Amino acid sequence: MAENNLLLFRKWDTSEIEIKDLGLQTHVVGDKTLSAISLKPLIYPIDYGRSALKRFNKGDVHIVERLANKLMHFGKKYAKNTGRQGGKKQHSLNIIKLAFDIINLKTGQNPVEVLVRAVENSAPNEDTTRIVYGGTVYHVSVDVAPIRRVDLALRFIADAIKEATFSNPKPIEEYIAEHLILAANNDPAAPSVKKKNELERVAQASR
Repeated sequence: MAENNLLLFRKWDTSEIEIKDLGLQTHVVGDKTLSAISLKPLIYPIDYGRSALKRFNKGDVHIVERLANKLMHFGKKYAKNTGRQGGKKQHSLNIIKLAFDIINLKTGQNPVEVLVRAVENSAPNEDTTRIVYGGTVYHVSVDVAPIRRVDLALRFIADAIKEATFSNPKPIEEYIAEHLILAANNDPAAPSVKKKNELERVAQASR
């Protein structure tokens, strides 16, 4: 680790983390660099919405900040993602920060790397779309774009955490740590991995 390298939350080094999924790695197309998972070195993952109105710039937002944004979504038990956000971003980041400490204590690994592995294992490769042809609706299997794959993975993780912690006295930080560790190990018991496998199974049947 370089001495001048910025550490996330002044603790975690992201410079050595490698993205193993080929579909999510950074690619150079012409003069543009396209990335699905951003691990740029910074101390605190807040970009103040700089990329909100720019197309495809979501990939430049740090992966930890994107998880915090998903956790901010207002949700009842059976309406988990209504599009509304609670606005308590600092609270979400504090939750993730504590969850990272728990992951490090349980596994001895870099928690940011655990998060990246969890996202890779929860990101679906295939999905279905509706095509209306001659008044008949067909469900057709399609490949999923890299940025959408990460979006879906983070949504599956956040929704599973919110549903598990709803009306539950157990701290949300412990649920996040447990879920990310299970998903990073590609355990079928992890709700986000289960959701990904279910989505791909439906897509495979629609080929």
